[in-house]
Amino acid sequence: MRVIDLKKIFTLLMALTFLLLTGCGGNSAQEKKSSELHISAAASLTDAMKEISTAYEKENPNVKIIFNFGSSGALQQAIENGGETDLFFSAAQKQMDSLEKSANLVEGTRKNFLENEIVLIVPADSDKKISAFEDLTRADVQHVALGEPKGVPVGQYSEEILTALNILDAVKAKAVYGSDVRQVLAWVESSEADCGIVYATDAAVSDKVKVVAVAAQNTHKPVIYPAAIVKGTKNLDDAKKFLNFVGTDAAKNIFEKYGFKCID
Repeated sequence: MRVIDLKKIFTLLMALTFLLLTGCGGNSAQEKKSSELHISAAASLTDAMKEISTAYEKENPNVKIIFNFGSSGALQQAIENGGETDLFFSAAQKQMDSLEKSANLVEGTRKNFLENEIVLIVPADSDKKISAFEDLTRADVQHVALGEPKGVPVGQYSEEILTALNILDAVKAKAVYGSDVRQVLAWVESSEADCGIVYATDAAVSDKVKVVAVAAQNTHKPVIYPAAIVKGTKNLDDAKKFLNFVGTDAAKNIFEKYGFKCID
């Protein structure tokens, strides 16, 4: 009788051990499926990055990508203030330089991956016959939409262009400043502004505006987009994997579809 009881106890213990092991395995799988990657990206990357994330999540169903889009300056400040971010995609070098200087980036992960152009846009039905940046000084041009230059890269590029053309002070008097490039685009789309300065890629996603001039390259710094992994990330492996993914042919095709020039 005693032998039978021991066998029953042994069998019960084995069953419990099996349940515990499979239970733990199930939890691990569940945790893996709920892995989240927080990405801060310049507003001008919104459409391309959303499409790229869809492609990435299809190949990596265990990872959920959460975006925070905005001006590069605001995103930089959020990172410096401890905001949850695994990867940062900036529209200019200035913000990334600041984060690197303050030791907020994972060493060796920073790279330049895209290039853009700066263009002058007007509402699609505009009758003001604006055709050059110099036209912004005309009396009939009353509202010029620009990015806020302190934290919005397109605003910084705009001031460089207007300075090079010696018309900055004249344009400032009629400027309205947006919190990011998409706000500048929206003001021109709605005709709240007579014209605006945005990236070529932003103009390309809207049928409510038309490009009337492209800024000469010698009037502003190159529009280079850098990316890097943020120090303190809890998802270093996933962050590295996504950063590598944006350099694949599949991701490059998406970026190029939206008008970006990829940097090898």
